Amino acid sequence: MTEFWLISAPGEKTCQQTWDKMMVATTRTNNLSTNSKFNIPDLKVGTLDVLVGLSDELAKLDTFVESVVKKVAQYMADVLEDSRDKVQENLLANGVDLVTYVTRFQWDMAKYPIKQSLKNISEIVSKQVTQIDNDLKARASAYNNLKGNLQNLERKNAGSLMTRSLADIVKKEDFVLDSEYLITLLVVVPKPNYGDWQKTYETLAEMVVPRSTNLLFEDNDSGLFSVTLFRKAIDDFRHKARENKFTVRDFQYNEEEMKADKEEMTRLSTDKKKQFGPLVRWLKVNFSEAFIAWIHIKALRVFVESVLRYGLPVNFQAMLLQPNKKNMKKLREVLYDLYKHLDSSAAIIDASMDIPGLNLSQQEYYPYVYYKIDCNLLDFKV
Repeated sequence: MTEFWLISAPGEKTCQQTWDKMMVATTRTNNLSTNSKFNIPDLKVGTLDVLVGLSDELAKLDTFVESVVKKVAQYMADVLEDSRDKVQENLLANGVDLVTYVTRFQWDMAKYPIKQSLKNISEIVSKQVTQIDNDLKARASAYNNLKGNLQNLERKNAGSLMTRSLADIVKKEDFVLDSEYLITLLVVVPKPNYGDWQKTYETLAEMVVPRSTNLLFEDNDSGLFSVTLFRKAIDDFRHKARENKFTVRDFQYNEEEMKADKEEMTRLSTDKKKQFGPLVRWLKVNFSEAFIAWIHIKALRVFVESVLRYGLPVNFQAMLLQPNKKNMKKLREVLYDLYKHLDSSAAIIDASMDIPGLNLSQQEYYPYVYYKIDCNLLDFKV
């Protein structure tokens, strides 16, 4: 389970009491969740107006930062291609796995100085993550172009004889070159039709050079044959060949072009290898930065929401619960019983219940402050 519930409740006589009560309710007898304190420093409160406005801004920022975190994680998986099982070990925050980072969260004073106003801190995060998002777009676009061009060339050199490039199959000596009258054609013949080909190719048009066919290459289904004829008979030969289920490939032997294709493939392949290492390093560093920023946004949201709900002076305990998957419904009920006195209007809303017309994912509301943190950031299971 990589889902966490970040909640807060007002301090009783002390915040420790709030913590102890929650621990007794959720772990002492029933093992509903694994819990840890979530440490939020003494942030500057500011005015009520600012807090109300900030509450909306932080909700939008939370969604944006989460989307960037997921984009970087997903792109890491795309770049690692065949090593997708290695993705998780590259998705770290501050050098540790995500669950460890979240459960041992410490505010980063250097990046987000708490002497600054809440609004300034949220703007620092916003600028930082917008920069990561823009950089990701630019880097992904450059790398994807390179990868796409390489794949197109690789595709040209793979596939069936009907479609693939023939440049790496044929040799100079397979062709009659520099003749004013003669030309060598390449013909794809299905394997069951080899006998028909040998019997008929000399009669498919006038002016086919006798005994001029050679089998140059085979794949699972077909063979590639060469045949030499007079240039003026090409159209006639093509037409008759098609009637007999033989396919004449458009191909002219051009050493310069073939050499250029090979060089381009080598260049793209080398470029891709060169860019791969630095790109993965950039993704690791910036995934960590974006994830850390995201958890700081969660901390800001808990702080702002707790002050708005529970009032001043600031006195609440933030707690991180990792629900036991089988007992999530029960955990919701226990927390509701524990905190329903905080807000009698907050009836228990179960986000898994589908009530027509209610978009519950946007409207989960409980008598305590609650935000979800889901550390499973990839669309596939690794």
